[in-house]
Amino acid sequence: MKISIVVPVYNEADNISALIAEIVTAMNQAVAYEIIYVDDGSNDDTAAVLKQAQQNIKVLRVIRHQQSCGQSAAIYTGVKAASYPYIATLDGDGQNDPADIPRLHQLLMLQRKISGNLWMLAGWRNKRHDSSWRLFSSKLANVVRSGLLGDNTPDTGCGLKVFLRDEFLGLPYFDHMHRFLPALILRAGGQVISEPVNHRARAHGHSKYGTLDRLWVGIADIFGVMWLQKRAKLPKVIE
Repeated sequence: MKISIVVPVYNEADNISALIAEIVTAMNQAVAYEIIYVDDGSNDDTAAVLKQAQQNIKVLRVIRHQQSCGQSAAIYTGVKAASYPYIATLDGDGQNDPADIPRLHQLLMLQRKISGNLWMLAGWRNKRHDSSWRLFSSKLANVVRSGLLGDNTPDTGCGLKVFLRDEFLGLPYFDHMHRFLPALILRAGGQVISEPVNHRARAHGHSKYGTLDRLWVGIADIFGVMWLQKRAKLPKVIE
């Protein structure tokens, strides 16, 4: 297994050390891997904690945005800088379980032998540890998005995904694109499979993304992705 693990963070100083330790433990059988933390302009101790961690974790790379540009921008920065052809992404709050990464990577490799068009395994938090309101709003958003975009994905908001680097970089980039990756991949001719993953309660801090903010921005983005879908043309090449 050769894989780059991309972790976008914004003001997650208290969650960094524990999550890095878990990633290192989970990847102990990997042939080669790297951990890329993208600090999206944090104004807490995130930068200092990451700098300290680099002294002991040689596979840890840190990239810092001068100012906060959002989660999609942080993911894109990390994927573009990655050294390996397979990417795993994790949310920096520790709610995703790094122990799922080797299993998802192996499953992606096996399924690609069956279908070479499989580009991504998307994590599915089928047993979530969040508040009732967050669960309700997320379920509603997923139903609306899936109904309009036809992406057949129950949980696009899960930060844990394993996918192909080059194919990701070929997708149209825009702010908040990380929530629409299945639809964008299907538009480009790829395939996506959703796989149940572990989900934990947040140990420290709080979510940086408000429910209402996601709702209103998400509505605008859905119509944008629908526009892209209608204008997609995938010619069949005769050799």
